[in-house]
Amino acid sequence: MNTKLLKLLLIALIAGSCNVNVHENSYSNQPPKATYKEPKKAKNVILLIGDGMGVTHITSGMYLQDDPYNLERFRVIGLHKNHASDDLITDSAAGATAFSAGVKTYNGAIGVNSDGASVPTILEEAKKNGLATGLVATSEITHATPASFIAHVESRREYEEIALSFLDSDVDFFVGGGKKYFDRRESDSRNLVQELEEKGYMISDYSQNNINDLEPSANQNFGFFTADDKPVPFMMGRDYLTAASMMGIELLNADETGFFMMIEGSQIDWGGHANNIDYVTSEMNEFDALIGKVLDFAEADGQTLVIVTADHECGGLTLVPGSTRQKMEANFSTDKHTLSLIPVFAYGPGATLFGGIYDNTSIYHKMRQAYGW
Repeated sequence: MNTKLLKLLLIALIAGSCNVNVHENSYSNQPPKATYKEPKKAKNVILLIGDGMGVTHITSGMYLQDDPYNLERFRVIGLHKNHASDDLITDSAAGATAFSAGVKTYNGAIGVNSDGASVPTILEEAKKNGLATGLVATSEITHATPASFIAHVESRREYEEIALSFLDSDVDFFVGGGKKYFDRRESDSRNLVQELEEKGYMISDYSQNNINDLEPSANQNFGFFTADDKPVPFMMGRDYLTAASMMGIELLNADETGFFMMIEGSQIDWGGHANNIDYVTSEMNEFDALIGKVLDFAEADGQTLVIVTADHECGGLTLVPGSTRQKMEANFSTDKHTLSLIPVFAYGPGATLFGGIYDNTSIYHKMRQAYGW
């Protein structure tokens, strides 16, 4: 082999080695030489909360599906520590307030800190910044998680007080159960449905229309009640989560400034409390189907940060021998919440902020950072 050829080979080997050092920097103590660009700001943020959803809840649904789970499409995954201020085991109110307002608070607290003082929520800040806002839940819309983004009360049980917050918030789009807290109130004679309509809202409910048949205007606030009280489980016929969520995304996205939307798969938690694995898996699979639609939107849009997480794990779920792709065999160690770390999945502008292990309160601050606030 001549000297010239040897030199060329040596140059090629050195170049190849340098490329490995630049791109596979985990094998080197030196920082990567390639220029790193901070992700651009998010115009929109969609926060999806699978209430009570732990890693095993995800696993239970995943193995019953023939196709890969939509959660498998995420490449940024973190874990959050979810204790409350007064107890290592959080409830949904304290857990959701950590997401919505960035503070640790006591169990039962809705949009207030551990001293009972009101704290601004990400939804309220979005409104002040001119963004459109939305809430969708498969529970009552006054339940702990959605309430924590819109209300400020000392107890999650103050459902009628929470309902009043919808008049003050001007939230652009909401869908969930709990109509009775608006139009058949025990604390006063007010009809909040009528008052919302007088404010310009288009309001409908399950007794009047199927939400799929409605075509709300992007220029008008919209509310839909899916039940008088609690919506039924998915396996008993409830089917509005994906339709309502995508309707809301389409309407809110018409606002050129951007939007914030919180969507809750509420009844994953209820399946855990019931120690019913079929309940858990059916709710998980509905939630994952929605995640797929949201990711499709975000991928096409390019300006939307999608975050999927849970407030806590419920049931101490363990999948045991005998489980098959047709049927999960499960043990539950409790019918209450547990202290397990909770996964966080992120996609879109600002997604890299959500890797690692951190307190649940950090999710609020990371969302604000992604917006550039």
